[in-house]
Amino acid sequence: MSLTDTTQLSNGVHMPWVGLGVYKMDSGDEVVSAVRSALDLGYRHLDTASFYDNEEGVGQAIRESDLPREELFVTTKVWNDEQGYEETMKAFDRSLRKLGLDYLDLYLIHWPIEGSYKDTWKALEKLYKDGKVKAIGVSNFMTHHLDDLLQDAEVTPMVNQVEFHPELYQEEILDYCKQRDIQVEAWSPIGRGTYLDNPVLQELAEKYKKTPAQIILKWDLQHGIVTIPKSTRKVRQKENADVFDFELTADEMDKINSLDKNNRLGPHPDEMGK
Repeated sequence: MSLTDTTQLSNGVHMPWVGLGVYKMDSGDEVVSAVRSALDLGYRHLDTASFYDNEEGVGQAIRESDLPREELFVTTKVWNDEQGYEETMKAFDRSLRKLGLDYLDLYLIHWPIEGSYKDTWKALEKLYKDGKVKAIGVSNFMTHHLDDLLQDAEVTPMVNQVEFHPELYQEEILDYCKQRDIQVEAWSPIGRGTYLDNPVLQELAEKYKKTPAQIILKWDLQHGIVTIPKSTRKVRQKENADVFDFELTADEMDKINSLDKNNRLGPHPDEMGK
């Protein structure tokens, strides 16, 4: 495997397994520099959001790279106060304009805002059917949100991007999505670096001559999860991409699974917007 290797979504669209997340990167030089260095290293998957307020910088870096548009996979998301059918259509146009793109590869509902996400999904279905976005999905949806959405949806989400790392091993949502051919994608895959000193991760890092962060990213991939680690530094971006030359055993995967503490670093989806 390599940075250009992809998973095939339920509609046949190919999505790179590893991407660059740009949460909390400044819209100016910081995000432009980070995206440029990632693209230089071979990354072809970029994940931003309306809420991040850096879509313009991502778009600038894409233009400066001179890479063919069809080689890139670009995701953005509709924020909570942009939800609802009409507002989502406007939000999509704003994001596309800021990015300077003709279409998106993936558009996500950022959070399941009660009373809004079904109308928001109708807008995403319309954008998808009109060919303005190659794939549509959700973010931070739990099984009960998906059950509710699927009651009325004409198109099943192709992706569910959730907080996922060893101390938040969301096995239920992973199994649910696999059964329905919804690709799971991990945000904050390294747990914001808060427990890289864990003895299990340290031991495996020593065995494979890797870092604890690389062990976690490999754990994601072996679970069939797309992963989007964030880094502004080229050396760390290169390190995050260097996870294709080793394989964790089933026993080692189980050991990492057992680190689960239901430890959320972000909000609980049921509490967002309340």
